Amino acid sequence: MRLSQQYIDIIINIARHQFGSDASVWLFGSRLDDARRGGDIDLLVEVRHPVENKPREAARFAAAIQWRLGDQKIDVIIDDGSHHQPIHDVARQNGKELRC
Repeated sequence: MRLSQQYIDIIINIARHQFGSDASVWLFGSRLDDARRGGDIDLLVEVRHPVENKPREAARFAAAIQWRLGDQKIDVIIDDGSHHQPIHDVARQNGKELRC
């Protein structure tokens, strides 16, 4: 995985601040492959409550991460259980849950 523990801690803390203490974050995509270089940070945020405006909240979350980590391409999807999408399964099956 090509994220330092410091980056992981920052991402998780921002997620819990924005979405609540029960939020979990999964990293998926190219950043899981240590042999690759570059690439964006693909994140799935899981929450157990409805999120009214997912695109706005995803953008807000990505912006907060960029503010702390610097200019990086960050893609965020949110799963609040309301509208299942195949990408949610892909992120969980091929990704890794981030832990402090």
